Amino acid sequence: MSAKFIFVTGGVVSGLGKGITAASLGRLLKNRGYRVTIQKFDPYINVDPGTMSPYEHGEVFVTEDGAETDLDLGHYERFIDEELTKNSSITSGKIYSNVLTKERRGDYLGKTVQVIPHVTNEIKDQIYNVDNGEVDIIITEVGGTVGDIESLPFLEAIRQVGIEKAPEDVIYIHVTLLPLVPGSEELKSKPTQHSVKELQSLGIKPDILVCRADEEIEEGMKNKISLFCNVRPKDVISNLTVDNLYEVPLKLEAEGLAIAACEHLKLGNTIPNHTEWEMMVKKIKEIKNSIKIAIVGKYVKLHDAYLSVAESLKHGGYANQVEVEIAYIDSETITEENVKQILEPYDGIVVPGGFGNRGIQGKIEAIRYARENDIPFLGICLGMQMAVVEFARNVLHLTNANSTEFDEITENPVIHIMENQRNVTKKGGTMRLGNYPCHIKRDTKAYQIYKQDEILERHRHRFEYNNDYREALEKKGLICSGTSPDDELVEMVEMKDHPYFVACQFHPEFKSRPNRPAPLFRELVRAAKEKNSETNLSEM
Repeated sequence: MSAKFIFVTGGVVSGLGKGITAASLGRLLKNRGYRVTIQKFDPYINVDPGTMSPYEHGEVFVTEDGAETDLDLGHYERFIDEELTKNSSITSGKIYSNVLTKERRGDYLGKTVQVIPHVTNEIKDQIYNVDNGEVDIIITEVGGTVGDIESLPFLEAIRQVGIEKAPEDVIYIHVTLLPLVPGSEELKSKPTQHSVKELQSLGIKPDILVCRADEEIEEGMKNKISLFCNVRPKDVISNLTVDNLYEVPLKLEAEGLAIAACEHLKLGNTIPNHTEWEMMVKKIKEIKNSIKIAIVGKYVKLHDAYLSVAESLKHGGYANQVEVEIAYIDSETITEENVKQILEPYDGIVVPGGFGNRGIQGKIEAIRYARENDIPFLGICLGMQMAVVEFARNVLHLTNANSTEFDEITENPVIHIMENQRNVTKKGGTMRLGNYPCHIKRDTKAYQIYKQDEILERHRHRFEYNNDYREALEKKGLICSGTSPDDELVEMVEMKDHPYFVACQFHPEFKSRPNRPAPLFRELVRAAKEKNSETNLSEM
């Protein structure tokens, strides 16, 4: 049986939660026993977000097969608990690149290459390629909003899918906004009406409307929207703001989103099993205590730059029955003189990944403070590399130790590009991307955490630990607890005589789930919780 297709579009303004709506519906359908996958269409011309500043689109989420993708794929994976692939992230840049490659190769047999049919056919191929016989439902989110010139080829392509497939195999869900106008104290439906009118002018009639609002949508308003937007009243779904992201699927279930989708697609399994998800949300709501953890980074003005790290900390909190209050600290503001003042209030410190030398010294000062004051610490990617640099400078007394990313002629390159990578350019070049194995040494904290000899974790980096310094660093106490199976690449370092000082070259945040937190985050939060308890006892 071929798969069924759900297309999610957005209107009025961006940032309404199309991704969360798609991810939540995916979870609701999975809980009905269906095999679900999700893909995202991004209208920008970049082939992928890999070379984009985090301030443009937030974090770059990496799939297991090494695709650099939009952060919405992180939401998809966390909600439906399925590992997505490069086929789940399609940009205009990727589409046009494929079309131009085919044109140069002569695939179009001398025809004039046009948006319709050639670009739209390429988009449809990307949709249909996901229907590999292993999924029942494909949810496709179209980025941007209706009316954006960049989105038009994608909207035309999904319109064509609607006439190429049987009516019961395709539905369109439109996510829109009901603003509350200050002074009137009432929700306004006119923006939604105009958005639906725009969508209909492109040949797409939405089957379901998901209306984002900060207040309950009264029946009278739903009936009005139904009348003006040509959608049945029961298919006008309210999507209210909630305290916890993972409550959204249950709220949308109560509103009837999944039932409406099942009816339109003529799906037989309509009875869900939400027991596990409901128990998880219930436990989250019962949490009473909290701890404070600082994320020390260089892109803190946009919290989405560290979205998966923040979510992973929350997941670690759920497992330890504490709420994790996250503070975003700009590493450029940290100096040797003020580091104690800035970081003393926190129970744990995370130094995440990044590129470039801006704010590096502040990260090093934060790591030194955590190391010398027994503050639970987790370094990720660049965070691990800076932990090695800090240790080399302040424990081995190699004061000029550095990464060749920041100083190509440093006398002590404790972090460097390996010989077989030296011809790689700094930007846009080949990196270690996606899943790579890590062998964990016995009798280490890493082994206590993972309880496995070998793990698979996702990577996104180019520079590596320099093995020439390995023996000296280990003698002084910075243990290499995880390596590649051939022992050539150092994947994890830790300190023995520290409550929790662990750093990894990979990105554990990409595999964390709300009901199955990444082990390194779970144990960081556990250590921070213990520190918080000890601090509170000493102050009594």
